[in-house]
Amino acid sequence: MKVLSTLLRRAGEGGFLSGCRLRGRGGGELTVSHLLFADDTIIFCEARKAQLTNLSWILAWFEAASGLRINLAKSVLIPVEEVDELEELAVELGCRLGALPTVYLGLPLGAHHKASSTWDGVEERMRRRLAQWKRQYISKGGRITLIKSTLASIPIYLLSLIRIPKSVAKRLEKLQRDFLWGGGGGGKLGGESSLN
Repeated sequence: MKVLSTLLRRAGEGGFLSGCRLRGRGGGELTVSHLLFADDTIIFCEARKAQLTNLSWILAWFEAASGLRINLAKSVLIPVEEVDELEELAVELGCRLGALPTVYLGLPLGAHHKASSTWDGVEERMRRRLAQWKRQYISKGGRITLIKSTLASIPIYLLSLIRIPKSVAKRLEKLQRDFLWGGGGGGKLGGESSLN
């Protein structure tokens, strides 16, 4: 991936790819041409045919230099704002079209960070996990352990990046509370006793 990074960086320096300009709090500006994580890559450029042609050449050079093959069938062209002739641009690169908001590495891209819908995936993962557990009889101590070890850790990744709305926090807490007190039967359990 060092080869790809170098090619993309040099293309940006030469004006063949524009990248994305970001401004920091202090007013400093930074241009980001790409982000890499394991085998996932995001490349930023202008929505112009010339830039996508340049990107296509860069990817071909990368394949030749590394011996790796880029699977453009898995690649997605995602426009930011309104873009004319989007289908032609996707054909130029040889990939399919996508749209914002989308998910990248488990994070919602293009979604409003304060919207409760940003947390729908987290809530769905918790519900799926609970559905598996509710089919079994699990003691109260076991339910507490599952909540602390598994359910409570599901939102941590997203929590490390964006603030959770209060309404979502209440819904997630209610899911955990209902599982703790409702157990596997779905309803409230009567007085639970344990043998010592």
